[in-house]
Amino acid sequence: MSHTWVFLGPSLPVGDAVRILGDAAYLPPVAVGDVYRLVREARPRRVVIIDGYFERMAAVWHKELLWALEQGVALYGAASMGALRAAELADFGMVGAGRVYRGYRSGRLVADDEVAVVHGPAERGYPAMSTALVDLRAGLDTAVRRGVVSRRCQARLLELAREMFYRDRSWEALVAAGRAAEMPRAQMDRLAALAAGLPSVKAADARGLLRRLAKEPVGRRGRPAWRMERTWFWRRFEEIYGD
Repeated sequence: MSHTWVFLGPSLPVGDAVRILGDAAYLPPVAVGDVYRLVREARPRRVVIIDGYFERMAAVWHKELLWALEQGVALYGAASMGALRAAELADFGMVGAGRVYRGYRSGRLVADDEVAVVHGPAERGYPAMSTALVDLRAGLDTAVRRGVVSRRCQARLLELAREMFYRDRSWEALVAAGRAAEMPRAQMDRLAALAAGLPSVKAADARGLLRRLAKEPVGRRGRPAWRMERTWFWRRFEEIYGD
């Protein structure tokens, strides 16, 4: 049985992940209760969270991650839900990596929907069908550096992107919104041409973390000095997800 388990979905194709970290076990995006059950049943040494559900089912709970850390499991996160939870739990020992994680940890990113995308089903490999706001941000940074758009145009486009529902975000939609807002036509034309080749910062972060783990020895961590409080809500959680 593998000692490393990875929750992965639309951020990176599983085939790419296997080529980087082939000795890991890969699971669908994480949801509430998944880490708790995994630690109880498989006793992994390290758990990696890249993607997670948050809308059609409840998101992975902070306390189940604290419980996993308390059991000595090494927890890592990057790219999407993993970056968000790692930033929130870094002080308790969860390890984050990548640009998205650093954005949340520094406070530059604050909204959960920065990493949200709508995606296709598991049998199709969870293809992303919208573009995450963090990827739009990163792409606009690139556009400014290359002289494709001005900083003033970048700021306005970010406003338009934030106003969109996460399911509706894409480069095509953002360029269309810029045109509708009567932003400079030449800049919108250049941005439309550039966008087709822009990489995903979420995918880059996921690859970066997996490459790092491929070089690190797999080992359980010692139990932390703190102890998670067993509240009524935790006891109820154990009753629901402990079967």
